[in-house]
Amino acid sequence: MSEPLLLKLHDLACGYQDQRVVQSLNLHLNAGDIGCLLGSSGCGKTTTLRAIAGFEPVHEGEIVLAGEVISRAGFTLAPEKRRIGMVFQDYALFPHLTVADNIAFGIRNHPRLAQVVGEMLELVNLGALGKRHPHELSGGQQQRVALARALAPEPQLLLLDEPFSNLDGELRRRLSHEVRDILKARGTSAILVTHDQEEAFAVSDQVGVFQAGRLEQWDTPYNLYHKPATPYVASFIGQGYFIPGRSIDGAWVQTELGRLQVNSVYAVAAGTSVHVLLRPDAIAYAPDSPLKARVLSKTFQGAVSLYRLQLAADIQLQALLPSHVDLRLGNEVGIQVVAEHLALFPAECKAPVHH
Repeated sequence: MSEPLLLKLHDLACGYQDQRVVQSLNLHLNAGDIGCLLGSSGCGKTTTLRAIAGFEPVHEGEIVLAGEVISRAGFTLAPEKRRIGMVFQDYALFPHLTVADNIAFGIRNHPRLAQVVGEMLELVNLGALGKRHPHELSGGQQQRVALARALAPEPQLLLLDEPFSNLDGELRRRLSHEVRDILKARGTSAILVTHDQEEAFAVSDQVGVFQAGRLEQWDTPYNLYHKPATPYVASFIGQGYFIPGRSIDGAWVQTELGRLQVNSVYAVAAGTSVHVLLRPDAIAYAPDSPLKARVLSKTFQGAVSLYRLQLAADIQLQALLPSHVDLRLGNEVGIQVVAEHLALFPAECKAPVHH
């Protein structure tokens, strides 16, 4: 049984003053799900988050939370009336208050204040640190306090604006997984803003890829990677190269690597010139294969190595191979395509940018 719809953005246009940063935005989030707005700087993701929070008015369309219109042109429900929690990039903790008092700040009239604060401290694994002040905590601990403070009033929706950007790589990865576990344990719906794909995929059930104020695709991480809706999403998410081909029928394309099977969602007419997306995990080392490629570069990544390969027809590929497959630069090696249901786009689409 699917969860009920919690948040709906319908034909939304928003921005600052008269400038429309975001146009024609449609997305929905089910109760209990974690969504993510992903994109490069200036693409509109933070503007969208601020509109959901009630910090910015909308020019067109509407924002509906739990069946109630909270924003539309000419009407913006005050942020404090939205039952929306917010976790900021800089944590925004009160330096003169203890950890416990920071968490209690938004629920000071709660009849079970001490009990709720204690539960929040345990939830974020800070049970013994309630009497400390923010400056006595690490960055990761401060972020947990900010999360606990936002969760204490039991918001219908939690918004997180680049919450891990001030943390270093390993702590960032660990805390992003912790935050997902905490939100799922509480059944809290949330929307995260980030420019980091790894973070987006680690935390979120649904991810929206933004480009220049427009939502290119709102989908699961799996579908964004394997079934990108546009060339931009295909090139923005993950790694890979496009190679030219010609459609044989709805399921097969002829390329320099032979006949390749493509996903039926990309059906194009027979004879159509296309770009076919090949991810690094679609290319395998096959010493006996008649298909040869020259090794241009190698990036060792521990368990795997990322190779950049050149085909005879001046086409480049990437291959993610087990690191014990130790290929030498400049050598010709046998390869084969091991993936089925590949993504493709008609060649007249804007030429994708290779990673």
